[in-house]
Amino acid sequence: MDMRPIVAISMGDPAGIGAEVAVGALDEAKVWSVSKPLLVGDLDCVADAISIARSDININVIERPCQGLYRPGSIDLIDLDNVAQQDVSYGRVSAEAGEAGYQYIEYCIKLALAGEVDAVVTGPINKEALNLSGHDYSGHTEIFADLTGARDYCMMLVDGRLRVSHVSTHVSLRNACDMVTQERVGTVIRLTHDALVRMGIPAPRIAVAGLNPHAGEGGLFGTEERDVIAPAVREAQSKGIDARGPIAPDTVFARTQAGQYDAVVAMYHDQGHIAVKTSGFKSDDATGQWTSMSGVNVTLGLPIIRTSVDHGTAFEIAGLGRANPQSMIQAIELAAMLARGA
Repeated sequence: MDMRPIVAISMGDPAGIGAEVAVGALDEAKVWSVSKPLLVGDLDCVADAISIARSDININVIERPCQGLYRPGSIDLIDLDNVAQQDVSYGRVSAEAGEAGYQYIEYCIKLALAGEVDAVVTGPINKEALNLSGHDYSGHTEIFADLTGARDYCMMLVDGRLRVSHVSTHVSLRNACDMVTQERVGTVIRLTHDALVRMGIPAPRIAVAGLNPHAGEGGLFGTEERDVIAPAVREAQSKGIDARGPIAPDTVFARTQAGQYDAVVAMYHDQGHIAVKTSGFKSDDATGQWTSMSGVNVTLGLPIIRTSVDHGTAFEIAGLGRANPQSMIQAIELAAMLARGA
């Protein structure tokens, strides 16, 4: 009996590299060994991505997940017929592309909520295009929370042993400071603990970063650590969670990569994202080409499994055949692993 979970993949913004990284990932044997990948997008865009990649992979258009072949050499595609590639300009923001990207996401969520697929992986979308199309969201995380009815949720980025959850994400830095409350920090600690257990770490060690330089230096550089973060850590400890902190943000990520902790709770978007993307993104000095685009985005606290690539639409290289599928491969593998353990 084939126990591989069905993983629905939303194609992402048609003007970006979403279709290219999806095709690149589905050309990899290891993806097929752990999952039954199902692409949700537009036939014309996927066919163009196959041509750009000079791949000989076939397309099997289906209407329901149960109709998929799920075998290497053939992409099982649910064609929503939203846009034709000739009507999409690679690298250009448009409401039409934003609407198509949203429709792929919404369809995948419906499949997951109905139990027709076991997990969802999202390709990159453009937030400006999304909002131009009339969908007032700051990103994937908020779409998934809204459409699934999730109340307590957060974003986690994963690159190897570096796992980083975020107290806030797509808000201004000024507003992010106001969102560092004892309740919110405590919620993210709990969500992180539960996710790590599902990832196979039975007794996770969670480092909680400070908000201010040197974690406030005893109140000299801010009191949020003393008044908000430390009480949240103590409360988590009282519930049996091995949370530690607040720890100085300038060392906590290096210490986690060194194996001292299993995850970090970051206080705001860039505090966590810069660390993970510096770890996962590497380029060739001579050519300037990206040689590594590792990292996965996971939404914690949803009633369904959702992972994503840890990069954007890369409009500057869309359609040029230079897209690196590494993050998409990792996102599919992690989604499949979580589905098997669910």
